[in-house]
Amino acid sequence: MIQPITPTRYNSIAQNTYFQTQSAQPQLPTANRNYTIFDQNKVDYFVKQKEAALPYLNEILLNSRNEGQITETLYILDRMVDNGTTGVDKLYPTLSRFNNTQSPNIQTFLAGIYRKIQVPDAFGPLVKMLIQNSLKPTQPMPFDPNEEIGGAILSYISDRFKS
Repeated sequence: MIQPITPTRYNSIAQNTYFQTQSAQPQLPTANRNYTIFDQNKVDYFVKQKEAALPYLNEILLNSRNEGQITETLYILDRMVDNGTTGVDKLYPTLSRFNNTQSPNIQTFLAGIYRKIQVPDAFGPLVKMLIQNSLKPTQPMPFDPNEEIGGAILSYISDRFKS
């Protein structure tokens, strides 16, 4: 397993936390649990940092190959959007790195973020994800990522008709 990275340009955020050594790794869904367990102290810390944390989170998403770490970072971004953080839409070039992922965990959080930030370029990849999952379903999961992907697509479509 690849260990979490500590980006060198944004060490001030990372060094101000105990997360690099003491933070628990996210616990991805299991057959008996349809949700991921995150370290809420870590999540809350980054959400409170608002725009200042975006470069650090961007570095993680650019360099990580760890599904748990990517899922956690996407969850943090999702919570940041809910908390009024601006500029998450500017991370689309980095987020698009995961448009072809087969991971239902990453797909679910990515679709949730796309639903909220409504970057026009994300619509096509959402449709592609839904089709890809329909043609080649993943192993049985305790949740269906297509629900969030389909909801994001519907959000894009319905928002277009409002104006």
